[in-house]
Amino acid sequence: MALNPFTQFIFELFIISAIIITAYTLNFYYLAFLSVRRKEVLITKEMGTPSVTIQLPIYNEKYVAKRLVDAVCELDYPKEKLKIMIIDDSDDETVELLENEVNYYKKQGFQIEHIRRGTRKGYKAGALKHAMKTTNTEYVAIFDADFIPPNWFLKRAIPYFSKPNIGLLQCRWGHINENYSSITQVQALSLDFHFLIEQKAKSNSHLFMNFNGTAGIWKRDCIIDAGGWHTATLVEDLDLSYRAQMKGWKCIFLPDIVVDAELPVQMNGAKRQQFRWAKGSIQCAIKLLGGIAIKRTVAIEAKIQAFIQLTRHIVYPLILIQFLALPILLAGNINLYVVSFIPAITIAAYLVMGPGAYLMIIQKMYNKSWKSKAKILPTLIIYNAGMAVNNTVAVFDAVVGKKNEFLRTPKYGIINKQDDWRDKAYNLPFTKTTLLEIFFGVYGLMGILISIFSNNPIFAPIIGIQTIGFFFIAFMSISHTRFKRNKSSPSRALTKEEKMATKFYKISMIGMMAIIVFGGFMAIYGYNVDIYPLDRIRGHFDGIVGSSDPIVIKAHLVEIKQDLSVVMVNIEDTKNLDGEVIGKNPVWIFPTESTNLLRIENDVDSMITSIEKISVVPKDSSAYHTGMLDMNDRATLLKENIMDATPYMYVSVSNIVFSTLWIAVIIGIFAVLQRKKDQLATIDEASGV
Repeated sequence: MALNPFTQFIFELFIISAIIITAYTLNFYYLAFLSVRRKEVLITKEMGTPSVTIQLPIYNEKYVAKRLVDAVCELDYPKEKLKIMIIDDSDDETVELLENEVNYYKKQGFQIEHIRRGTRKGYKAGALKHAMKTTNTEYVAIFDADFIPPNWFLKRAIPYFSKPNIGLLQCRWGHINENYSSITQVQALSLDFHFLIEQKAKSNSHLFMNFNGTAGIWKRDCIIDAGGWHTATLVEDLDLSYRAQMKGWKCIFLPDIVVDAELPVQMNGAKRQQFRWAKGSIQCAIKLLGGIAIKRTVAIEAKIQAFIQLTRHIVYPLILIQFLALPILLAGNINLYVVSFIPAITIAAYLVMGPGAYLMIIQKMYNKSWKSKAKILPTLIIYNAGMAVNNTVAVFDAVVGKKNEFLRTPKYGIINKQDDWRDKAYNLPFTKTTLLEIFFGVYGLMGILISIFSNNPIFAPIIGIQTIGFFFIAFMSISHTRFKRNKSSPSRALTKEEKMATKFYKISMIGMMAIIVFGGFMAIYGYNVDIYPLDRIRGHFDGIVGSSDPIVIKAHLVEIKQDLSVVMVNIEDTKNLDGEVIGKNPVWIFPTESTNLLRIENDVDSMITSIEKISVVPKDSSAYHTGMLDMNDRATLLKENIMDATPYMYVSVSNIVFSTLWIAVIIGIFAVLQRKKDQLATIDEASGV
């Protein structure tokens, strides 16, 4: 059956997205194969105790800064060979805290500096670039504020600089608060996939691997030769490590040297971190891929893998495209089964390509403890699905060249389940991205209904997983938002204005949730009124095609006429110059007669008349058989007309107006909430809290 241009375009977009997503997924499985097959033995040699500078870029980290400095100063390494640079761009209590720490350790004989640039220009990359001006040691180790290096770190890691071309040692991240919540558990599993599959596979081969920004040691000459730290992207670590490898330096991953770190416990912090990584990767792709492509010394496979790594976040926009397209195609009765006559093969293919393969990888990664990790996999799938909106926005930001501030991921010193972060400073509010996540969640509910009522229930779980993901991320983003004062002094009584602002916030949140629920109800109601009758009509036409009983056929036609009358109530009349109604067409842009529901209704009336005449003709006559064949052909044609009209019911004028108003109201409430948040912040500043 030929598709109308709109449906054809959606179908092609869906298939192209599926092919690209599959290619990126298969590449991950290829890296998993390499990580197991290529077990390169990393060589060490005795190097004594070469000079090392430890650089600690810090910005507003009052809960974890002391923990980091204490851990670094406890390293088992000669003080005369160790320099510690705290590059502090903070503008809160962290400055005074670090001053006290530096003064204390200076008295203990440490070579430790507290560097204040007086600006945040270039953010973390700018801080590291500034520090390199006065760095004269052989090696440079870097730790972010949330890391806790073990005291044996340098003595265990330095010997791996066994060859002169090794420029970077990247160590594995541990997770000190992995079991704090479901959010930390899925982040830990995701990071383990990155390190134990991707980094391990690339380190053991000639493929490019990346520096992860922390828990690593650079050879100073490598940093200088690669051009130093650049501030053009949000992922200066990825940028520098790729430029170094283009110069011929080798980067190595050390899976057995684990440095514990604190995972983000607030959903809005985790989203911010994911946003930065996604946008930064695309920025690096734009910046570096041209140079990598023409570099003769870089192997073809390394070029391909570099392209895949730097562009892999485009999978998220493609996931959203598929998510939006799938219900439209199902409503248009497009066959999307892997094997058309065995629908179960479709869901089996999804399971094999997704959870099934990941379970095998988890078993290889964790050996005996794999079952406990496997239990987290369903939550990780939902988490990653829900992050699609956040990371898609990041990709588009990078593509259009939008400049963003380097927004750090807040840390609260959370280790045990009893630790609480909600009353601490640095709490992040939910952003406008959350509203998009809610929109996609509501759309997903409609998609589930469409998959069921279009006799494609096999796709309901696929749509459902993403829908749950969007609602989960949105719910956690809102529930993790707090209008708390960033206080470090003893608590004080709230003023009348603060009480009113907090009360207003709670009422507004209830109002926003009510509007969201109302929008979901209206979406389901609209589907039941506008779309589902067309689905029933298609079913009745199928019944006509499959029947040879005039009584049954007439019953189907009567039902079709009733459903058409329900649908046409909400469709604008098309009139001629004399004011006569000549059409009811859901296609309001470039309508055609094939989707004119009034014409279809007239055809149905004609078919009722015809079947009544056929019913009195002898069944063994040629007139009867000719009439039934004609009835069959007309039913098939009208079914195709209905299928052509169905997708346009989703984008009717009323639906567009309602959706626009619905989103505008939510955004309006969001803007008011943000204003109240700013008012509380102003009160805090004025009162010196």
